[in-house]
Amino acid sequence: MVPVTQTDQPVRETLATELAEVEDRFAAELTSDLSCVNALVRHVERYRGKMLRPLLVLASGLASSLMRPESGNSGHLTDGHRTVATVVEMVHMATLVHDDILDEAEIRRQGATINHLKGNEAAVMLGDYLISHAYHLCSSMDDQAIARILAETTNTVCEGELLQLANRNNWQLDEATYLQIIRRKTASLCGTCCQLAAMLSGVRPQCADALYQYGESVGIAFQIVDDVLDLTGDPQTVGKTLGSDLYKGKPTLPVIHYLANAAPQQNDQLLEWLSSLLSGQGQAGTDQDRMAQVRECLVNSDSMRYASEQASHLIQRAKASLDELHDSPARSFLVEIADAVLTRKF
Repeated sequence: MVPVTQTDQPVRETLATELAEVEDRFAAELTSDLSCVNALVRHVERYRGKMLRPLLVLASGLASSLMRPESGNSGHLTDGHRTVATVVEMVHMATLVHDDILDEAEIRRQGATINHLKGNEAAVMLGDYLISHAYHLCSSMDDQAIARILAETTNTVCEGELLQLANRNNWQLDEATYLQIIRRKTASLCGTCCQLAAMLSGVRPQCADALYQYGESVGIAFQIVDDVLDLTGDPQTVGKTLGSDLYKGKPTLPVIHYLANAAPQQNDQLLEWLSSLLSGQGQAGTDQDRMAQVRECLVNSDSMRYASEQASHLIQRAKASLDELHDSPARSFLVEIADAVLTRKF
């Protein structure tokens, strides 16, 4: 939920109250007269973690509303902000449900995935149910430009997923294509959260554009930090088995950088281990040995440091985008969200 920060207490209290309202709207929108549907929805609510995307909407809304002369010294959120915050969480949860099918994942946030618990068919339909309800709720808004932007962003997320699927097991993937994948599948929705919040606050387009850049930069950095944690993190913190991306043939930034810069012999060795890892599915001991070799190789290289530095640069860019906003506790909160991406304290 709302991270413990140095931001003024009233801002934290406002955001905590607003996030609780988003949770209530989420539950109310998805309630069905069918008990089997409600059971699945209750289970998928366990996927809700940091609620980063609703938090970006609400914090950006508070910060950007201060740009209006009549706002005074306190930010203001509208019903539209709460609706968009609920919608983006539904879209995000739908992508998680579908991602678990693609990855054949059995565990998410220390609980069974829907596909593992009820099968792929139920998981596909639940993901679709979340998406359809997201747009049912969005259609209640007066400004249909908001719905169009959300729909376009969801299309972009799907394109990113398809581009990633097209590059499964492509260990020659270049960094530019990798960045395009994560910009589409992860960062575009974060950017849209902040952009729509500014639009709903009625501020000038330059402010909305700056907030989009903030959210996009935070989203890309978040995914790069995920890449690092996938190799070095605590499974309890990461919420998944370490190395899971590589088990599924997804090149991450440390691997891409290593293969682009290592000596030919080192390059060939890592490729051999990665190929062995993929062909060793079902052989737990072999998989673990190969993953240990891959992790040791990458952790002891400059590639981990390179990935961390790229994430840090992106966070600096995100914070610079906030110069468009007036100084306020809400803007300070956005700065702290950006900084927290690097330490994963939220």
